[in-house]
Amino acid sequence: MKIYFAGAISAGRERQPLYRAMVDYLHECGSEVLSAHVAAADVLSSENTLSDEQIFRRNLEFIDTCDAMIAEVTTPSLGVGFEIAEALHRRKPTIGLCQQGTFLTRMLTGNRDRNLTILYYQQPHEWQAALEDFLGRLRNRM
Repeated sequence: MKIYFAGAISAGRERQPLYRAMVDYLHECGSEVLSAHVAAADVLSSENTLSDEQIFRRNLEFIDTCDAMIAEVTTPSLGVGFEIAEALHRRKPTIGLCQQGTFLTRMLTGNRDRNLTILYYQQPHEWQAALEDFLGRLRNRM
């Protein structure tokens, strides 16, 4: 299964270790993560080798070819919000994972698109269970 993983890059990298754990977990579950670079500690320097247009086109191509999107949305990010909107526009199943206690934009919490799931977690086992469930439902649809 091809997954597009989204997490804040320009908006801040405080959650990078969590992104790494999530991408590693997705690999353990047998998924191909098209955007695994988001979890890399050096993503900012590696992205500097590409133009803005190259990044934009690459990310849209990944969204086009993925089976689903998984976004960690605790850190507000214009880019992640745009990517979620694009995934939903393309009818891609999408889950937004958010740390419990974080105020999340109502543009996500109020969105009733059947392809969007928002899940709050506190402990790693909660986001892991959510991902297992999400991936299992996807496999059943394929």
